[in-house]
Amino acid sequence: MRVNDAVLGLALLLLAGTMIWLTTYFPSFPGQDYGPELFPRLLGGGLVLCGLLLVGRGTAARRRGEAWVELAPWWFRGGQALSFLSMPLAVVAYLLFAETLGFILLAFALLLALFLWFGERPVRALPVALVATLVVHWFFSGMMRVPLPRGLLNDIL
Repeated sequence: MRVNDAVLGLALLLLAGTMIWLTTYFPSFPGQDYGPELFPRLLGGGLVLCGLLLVGRGTAARRRGEAWVELAPWWFRGGQALSFLSMPLAVVAYLLFAETLGFILLAFALLLALFLWFGERPVRALPVALVATLVVHWFFSGMMRVPLPRGLLNDIL
């Protein structure tokens, strides 16, 4: 699949603009010159520059006759297209079900499903999915103090 750089650049500009806009709702810390919005805004500014470069490059390529989007032959074979879409679908599933199921249950289920879909044996997929889920949960919840959704495990954790 080939997507013109201008299309990707516009998507990046939209993402960066949304990210910068969302930082306006971040709380400020009294007595500090900067707050939690600093890093996302710097990152958003860098993404804006990258998006503008991609739009310029893609527009020049479009003038040479390049298509906006060109799908490769594998796209029309069902399993390969689903494999390509599996990660974005996993992210959407996380966004939809994280509050209800909780991070640990949902991350484990998504990792296990992805491992099995890509051909890993269950005897290896199960422990790796479990350990990866627990390590990520420990890192974000314990070390970084990011409140992850507890969902069904709220009474246990």
